[in-house]
Amino acid sequence: MNYNITIRQLTDEFEITTRTLRFYEDQGLLNPSRNGRNRIFCEGDRTRLNLILRGKRMGFSLAEIRTIIDMYEDKSGERQQLEHLQQKINEQRRSLLQKQADIVETLAELDRVEVGCVERVRELDNG
Repeated sequence: MNYNITIRQLTDEFEITTRTLRFYEDQGLLNPSRNGRNRIFCEGDRTRLNLILRGKRMGFSLAEIRTIIDMYEDKSGERQQLEHLQQKINEQRRSLLQKQADIVETLAELDRVEVGCVERVRELDNG
């Protein structure tokens, strides 16, 4: 296992830009060591990045991701961590299901309006 990971290795592995990686660093989510001007990431940074990206894919905000990661690193409260994560997952699921229902409703409305347009164009064509 390589414990000295370069910025290029992380960006290649996770298929993200250096700008994204630096943004997470600026937000305090990653804290690489320095060797001159070079950033040197450790295995813990790699794990944190994986958790950040997973959280983003699940739709969590950076603030929520930070809380989850901070809880993950505090090994004393695993039950609390898991319960908090379950709560966030349930909230996100409810939000996504509502968005899905809204999208279905919007698509149905678009279909209805389109049918009306097609019918009106036919009427205009038939004089």
